[in-house]
Amino acid sequence: MARFNYRMQNILGLMENFEEQAKQNFADRRRILSDEEEALAVLNEKKDKLNEEAERLRTGPIDVRKIKENEYEKKYIDEEIKKQKVKVHVASKNLENARLRMQDAIKNRKMHEKLRENAFEQFMAEEAAKETLEIDGLTSYVYGAGRKDR
Repeated sequence: MARFNYRMQNILGLMENFEEQAKQNFADRRRILSDEEEALAVLNEKKDKLNEEAERLRTGPIDVRKIKENEYEKKYIDEEIKKQKVKVHVASKNLENARLRMQDAIKNRKMHEKLRENAFEQFMAEEAAKETLEIDGLTSYVYGAGRKDR
């Protein structure tokens, strides 16, 4: 029996490599988004602590300097939260783009694997046809040789 040789095996290998790279890129983007969300959570915790401190400063003995400092810190944290929300949004968009590229890479690899399977099935059908033809030839020869002896 002949050996199956897929002509586009190198392309299938490239598609598998592209898929692995896309998966790695997706994982990196997911990690970045997670880091940005964690940084946002930290900023929100700081803001909550500042709000608690502001409440404490207003209910206890009044210290105008500390109240002003607290207000400035809250404004600063609010600005940082806005910036961090933008970073989270950008990371989210990057993750979505990486997901789409990964889906395309998986789809392309599966398409090439299906083409390989189809080529293999065609190869097997051709081999079966050759084998049938060879068996028919042998049968005809044996039958023909047996007839001449009588």
